[in-house]
Amino acid sequence: MDDLALARTLHVAAVVLWIGGVAFVTTVLMPAIRRRHPPGERLATFHAFEGRFAAQARLWVLLAGLSGGWMVWRGWMLERFVDVHFWWMHAMLLLWIGFAAMLFVAEPLVAHRRLADLVTLATVFDRMQRMHNAVLVLSLLTVMAAVAGSHGLI
Repeated sequence: MDDLALARTLHVAAVVLWIGGVAFVTTVLMPAIRRRHPPGERLATFHAFEGRFAAQARLWVLLAGLSGGWMVWRGWMLERFVDVHFWWMHAMLLLWIGFAAMLFVAEPLVAHRRLADLVTLATVFDRMQRMHNAVLVLSLLTVMAAVAGSHGLI
């Protein structure tokens, strides 16, 4: 197996586990917490689970970024970022930048500090659930566009 094939394999596995994890948290975990816990306990319950998932998400996002970067560099694909026909590559990069910024910068440095200051924890959970829903839809659309684009469908 050559290095590009290995990078592609790692990239797909990382994206599946990353976006699959987002889908699980968004469509299974958060609704279960909402059904089983009163509003004042939801955020604490979410953080009890989220801590273990965040470490995994950081790993998968990092692996997706490294393997994607390797494929772009090694496959001489940097010029695709100036060609509008490869807009789906921009979408992948922007999605990755957003998640990397959230997981490596915003969440550890800002979010936990701000959450501790908020009085209405129930509204924080509601906002987080809406944000997760939006991010999941955006992620799935990006994955579908990337698969379609890489196979010449768009």
